[in-house]
Amino acid sequence: MRSTTTSIHEGTTLGAITVGTSALGGNARRSATDELITAMAILRGPFPLVDTSNAYSGGRSEQILGRALARLGDVPTSGIVTKVDRDPMTGALDRDRVLRSFEESLSRLGLERVGILHLHDPYTITLAEAAAPGGAIEGMLELRESGAVSAIGIAAGPIPLMRSYVETDAFDVLLTHNRYTLVDRSAELLLTEARSRRMTVFNAAPFGGGILASGAPPGATYGYRPASDNLISWVKSAERVCFDRGVSLPAAALHFSTRSPLVDSTVVGVSSQQRLQELDELSRARIPDELWSALAELGPAPSAWEEE
Repeated sequence: MRSTTTSIHEGTTLGAITVGTSALGGNARRSATDELITAMAILRGPFPLVDTSNAYSGGRSEQILGRALARLGDVPTSGIVTKVDRDPMTGALDRDRVLRSFEESLSRLGLERVGILHLHDPYTITLAEAAAPGGAIEGMLELRESGAVSAIGIAAGPIPLMRSYVETDAFDVLLTHNRYTLVDRSAELLLTEARSRRMTVFNAAPFGGGILASGAPPGATYGYRPASDNLISWVKSAERVCFDRGVSLPAAALHFSTRSPLVDSTVVGVSSQQRLQELDELSRARIPDELWSALAELGPAPSAWEEE
């Protein structure tokens, strides 16, 4: 893993792995105390950035992180990256909503600023609307120019949408998910384009939301969808290749991303202290160089996405 931490924007230290918290606050079976303890462990953990969003668990992810930050005082070793989101009632995502969303996030987190702020999942608006006067991009630029944030990013999934935002040259950072993994290289050209524009690249969900973490049992999923029979068959073959070389499939999936020259930081969701410890162990796994050539001999994995 390419892994020394690096300062990329003022006030932001980046590591090979960023901890995602989309699940924090979303499990009704977990007590508030358990959630707080998990958040504190994440903030005191070995990874320098923690990724959240205004919309994660209806704002509860940020609330729990805010309580943990308050409890820890000056102890946290991790910084916060968050995202502005559309209005949950109206779907609005214009300049005014960007500014309100950001203020909501700061209030929950108990912070005065963040280093990196993403425009998140702009699916309720067109790019033309986002780029128009009074649009979402204007709001993002305003926050950066005012010094409220050091860098602004675009965070979403569909590659055509992401490419259109990258081509505006308005953003410093890109975050894509589920589209650059051991079984899916569909974002490779997008990441290459971002690199050519000197954007920082976050690659989220290296396990594809399921199958690369769990293996290929019946009902396995990739990117929140049922995996095809062909994809399950390919993953089973990859598991055997990994096993023969003393490597777990999740370790291979994680290191595929962290070793890539196209990726600055890999975002991995963590929902408990146990998962945090497992992530730390996976990040330290030793991967023989021959594994990558052996996996390449399997040929490309069946396509997991059909996007316009």
